[in-house]
Amino acid sequence: MGSFSEYFDAAMRFAAYEEMEENEGWFGTIPGFDGLWASGPDEEACRKELRSTLEDWVLFSLQRQMPVPSIHAIDLNLRPSEAA
Repeated sequence: MGSFSEYFDAAMRFAAYEEMEENEGWFGTIPGFDGLWASGPDEEACRKELRSTLEDWVLFSLQRQMPVPSIHAIDLNLRPSEAA
């Protein structure tokens, strides 16, 4: 198990960004995180928004005992014996 910060840093290394057509800004996703995306007027703003969205997505999922992807052997999911 790793820290939340290590997990978020590791996940962000997989982030992919795409400039949208006609100067509509940037769009970012992280493979394996279904439904997680962010946008911003430039790549750096998109990166910051994606990190914030990732943090919210993970915390929301964990609070509802929904699994989150493991990243580089960092597994934030609770085992049944840890959930009690």
